[in-house]
Amino acid sequence: MASLDTPQLLALAGALGWASGFRLYAVVFLVGLSGALGWMQLPAGLQALQHPALLGAAGFMLFIEFFADKIPVVDSLWDMVNSVLRIPAGAALAAGVFGADSGTMALAAALLGGSLAATSQAAKTTTRAAVNASPEPFSNVAMSLVEDGLVVGAVWLATHHPLVFGVLLAITVVLMWIATWLLFKFLRAVFRRVRSFFTVTV
Repeated sequence: MASLDTPQLLALAGALGWASGFRLYAVVFLVGLSGALGWMQLPAGLQALQHPALLGAAGFMLFIEFFADKIPVVDSLWDMVNSVLRIPAGAALAAGVFGADSGTMALAAALLGGSLAATSQAAKTTTRAAVNASPEPFSNVAMSLVEDGLVVGAVWLATHHPLVFGVLLAITVVLMWIATWLLFKFLRAVFRRVRSFFTVTV
């Protein structure tokens, strides 16, 4: 079980913040399980994640989220309820990567993690709202499965190939900003049409 070096720690902080924006419980469970099974040595600030009680709670919430996130409309309600947790949790997890060693780095990591969580949360919420406008359920399930895979891929890539992860994260964040802006405009136009339809009907 090898310790993580500085590039891996920085990449891990970014991965935890970014992935928490759309799959918080999966992030907590995956990282905690990796530490508990000896797949990687967690930083001191994250070692609480491998406690059996926390693993059990995260696993239970992950089980619920796995199914709730794949049901149209229910996924949007689930996002709404959990949006108040994902951004601060992403900041806290990122800070935990450096929390036991450096207050300055922990604060910087918290700002990074919170910002990345907000970015992915906004992209997820607008994307799911647009997908839910379609009557068929398969695109919703496909989007959810992609997000499941992204969490595993992000944590693995951050700890094994941190520089590659950093480049891909920067590109992904820019694409998420663009997608969020375009989808927000699309949804606003849809809401305007729906409102005008009901106004004319009434």
